[in-house]
Amino acid sequence: MTELDTIRDHIQYLYKTHPNVHVNVTLNRPRRMTLNNLPAVIKGVYPHMFQIEDKSEGKAKLYMHQYTDVVTKDIEILELPTVNRLQ
Repeated sequence: MTELDTIRDHIQYLYKTHPNVHVNVTLNRPRRMTLNNLPAVIKGVYPHMFQIEDKSEGKAKLYMHQYTDVVTKDIEILELPTVNRLQ
């Protein structure tokens, strides 16, 4: 099992059991974005991407991320204390 498979399985687990998470996002493209400890909801899990929803500005925004974004630390999912991390 590759690192991407492990990440995909972990995000699928969170999606099914506890989709409310916090994320740190650092992106340079398509526009510079840095978000820290942002409350988000995992809305969808697909073979090569996953979708999160952010309501921090009062209006829901959906973002698609690749699993490689987790590997490159462009997005970090901060799990809530009640969720056990898969090893």
